[in-house]
Amino acid sequence: MHVFLETERLVLRPFTGTDVDDLFALDNDPDVMCFINGGRPTSREAIHAQTLPRLLRDYPCFGTRGYWAAEERGTGTFLGWFEFRPLDDDSPAAVELGYRLNKAAWNKGYATEGSRALIRKGFTDLGVERVTANTMAVNTRSRRVMEKAGLSFLRHFTGDWPEAIAGSEHGEVEYDLDRAVWEHFR
Repeated sequence: MHVFLETERLVLRPFTGTDVDDLFALDNDPDVMCFINGGRPTSREAIHAQTLPRLLRDYPCFGTRGYWAAEERGTGTFLGWFEFRPLDDDSPAAVELGYRLNKAAWNKGYATEGSRALIRKGFTDLGVERVTANTMAVNTRSRRVMEKAGLSFLRHFTGDWPEAIAGSEHGEVEYDLDRAVWEHFR
């Protein structure tokens, strides 16, 4: 197994086709998906046809992927995934940070730990200049992770939701972190 990144408690590795069952379980937990699609279930076909191809995609400017499966380091238990994806296929300058973890991994600091490690790797090894992340304004847990990872509130905006879900009427928020700020405070 190729390891992209390790932390004290996490292993981030590329996805494979064998991750379908774990992804299916993750995307079918209504609590996990509450702020993503309102908690609606995802079909196994959608995991195969849409989710997995997105997670397996390589980004030319990184020479690697932008999504990684997250496992507990000591046990190999699948916890979810992290996104650290270039906003432009040809430039690593700006990336989007994201995460989706199963409920068993919530409130244990995994999201913050993985996010900080990806930010560090991005700024030190991948040529990243700016990290951005967004979520629904009402998603206080995710906003707190962004803040703990070093990102600062940038703006409030209203996105185009194909189907409104509970809380979407309050809009979305964007956070960011520039390399110079990160270097100053690390």
